[in-house]
Amino acid sequence: MNKYDASSIKQLKGLEAVRKRPGMYIGSTDVNGLHHLIWEIVDNSIDEALAGYANLIQVTLTKEGSVKVEDNGRGIPVGKTESGKSAVELIFTELHSGGKFNEGAYKTSGGLHGVGSSVVNALSYKLKALVYRDKKIYETIFENGDNIVQKTKEIGKTSKQGTLIEFWPNYEIFKKAKFNFDVIAERLRESSFLISGLKIVLLDENTNKKMEFIYESGLSAFINFINDSKEGIGEVYTFKDTKKEIDVEFAFQYTDSYSETMLSFVNNVKTKDGGTHEIGLKTAFTKTFNDFALEEKLLKGKNTFDGEDIREGLTVILSVKIPEKYLEFVSQTKEKLGTPEAKSAVEEVVAKSLKTWISENKPLAKKILQKIKRAAESRAAARRARQEARSTKNALKEKQILSGKLTPAQSKKPEEKELFLVEGDSAGGSAKLGRDRKYQAILPLRGKVINTEKARLFDILKNEEIATIINTIGAGIGNDFDIKKAQYGKIIIMTDADTDGAHIQILLLTFFFRHMRELIENQMVYIALPPLYKLTPNKNKKDIVYAWDETELKDLLKETQYKNSEIQRYKGLGEMNADQLWETTMNPETRTLIQVKIEDAALAERRVSTLMGDNVEPRKEWINANVEFTMEDDFELI
Repeated sequence: MNKYDASSIKQLKGLEAVRKRPGMYIGSTDVNGLHHLIWEIVDNSIDEALAGYANLIQVTLTKEGSVKVEDNGRGIPVGKTESGKSAVELIFTELHSGGKFNEGAYKTSGGLHGVGSSVVNALSYKLKALVYRDKKIYETIFENGDNIVQKTKEIGKTSKQGTLIEFWPNYEIFKKAKFNFDVIAERLRESSFLISGLKIVLLDENTNKKMEFIYESGLSAFINFINDSKEGIGEVYTFKDTKKEIDVEFAFQYTDSYSETMLSFVNNVKTKDGGTHEIGLKTAFTKTFNDFALEEKLLKGKNTFDGEDIREGLTVILSVKIPEKYLEFVSQTKEKLGTPEAKSAVEEVVAKSLKTWISENKPLAKKILQKIKRAAESRAAARRARQEARSTKNALKEKQILSGKLTPAQSKKPEEKELFLVEGDSAGGSAKLGRDRKYQAILPLRGKVINTEKARLFDILKNEEIATIINTIGAGIGNDFDIKKAQYGKIIIMTDADTDGAHIQILLLTFFFRHMRELIENQMVYIALPPLYKLTPNKNKKDIVYAWDETELKDLLKETQYKNSEIQRYKGLGEMNADQLWETTMNPETRTLIQVKIEDAALAERRVSTLMGDNVEPRKEWINANVEFTMEDDFELI
């Protein structure tokens, strides 16, 4: 058995930098950074599971505002280190002091250089560590990071084994950020998928909501979960092998979708920005299927299919386990892998596995090859359409169309301009009159927006509303998209607060998610939140106030000056005059905008395919449950 005791812990430096610049270590101090605290502690428990010492992890959101993470692993070492501190004290008070630095403690680890535990402590006003080890219970308590208010000491006996970490985030740092149960659940679900047989429990004591995750079939179950609303082409296939000390496991399934879904993980940590392992996988898929196409005489000469065509409709999950000595991330938040050895290892394993799969599944492989061919033909047609659109005659025609629709902003600086995509001419007219002419542009949407989830790019480009949006934003689409060419710093969707408005929002968000995702990833897409009610007091007609939901309306009606107010329920943006629309929905000083974020790629993929795929009922249920869109979380995960 690998040695894991106090001698496994080595000290490099202290915590001061974390409190000064928390964003460098957890990415941000908003809700994403707050959740990152949980991920760091959970990743330590995951490491115990990866090493084969734990099969149960429980995460609890307590009524006191703390978070508990408990596992049944070996328990953090409690003995004295060279520094004179116990191993627990050292791990939570010094950067780069984790057991991950001693190769005998873990073969692979999701924790980046032992930074995680100490960062969580630095950004918490209190942290308590309970260790169940050698039939004894040890307790250590910290306040404000370095301050050890109770040194590691034995407080009792136990038959349990493992570690329980409880931390209270410092809300002077995280301000108004709050834990989101659903986001946490999806992250924990992913971890359970990645380690077959690992049980993870999430409990919220505030709502008594509880979820349990355990999947014996691992990545195969993960693929089925993501593709739940898609029509699969063939079964889910899973392969694993080891090259250059790097364990490579991947699962894939082709579907009838026109988009690809790729998720990658390194030592069970999601690498949302990809990296060398994803490059290796993409290279293997592209080369192997092109070789097969040549063999089947579907290609001639030096012609090849692009990787984009080959991955159309592909759902693939890649999980690699890399020893600490090779592990290299591009950033502290571990979202992009930089390990050079990973590319060649993954490429070799995937290429070999795909060749075997093709030889054993020729009819299915040929069916997929025909799908790839159709994707290539559609992409070529779309390219010709774009080139034709750029011709002098068509460019002039497009300019004339835009001039009849778009009301431009006067500013020449893209970063300070806002583009409002407005439902209908009525609201568009009020928006044009009420806007800030220097910074705000208005584009009314008059026709039907195509469901881009169920269409190839060539057909998408034929839709007049989508084509107008593409030309207005000016940054291209798909693989040709260049965010540096975007003509606006904010894209704001402004629709009525009804089912039709919700449907337009979802159609537009699906388009941005599938074909201009960088706009969302760079926090440039927003939903305007107009008020639902106008209250006009009988005594003072000029003292008008607005309510954005029924709760706010009830609260206002309790106030003396608004008790007998005349109440107007807005059925659409067109019912507001220009001044009202400006004051409530467009004025940067008084408006409420919902920023569209991708909190979890797997959940976003599943939600978009569910809402916009061929299965109608889930879409209806979701829209009917969310037609008012009065809470930030309504769109946070799309």
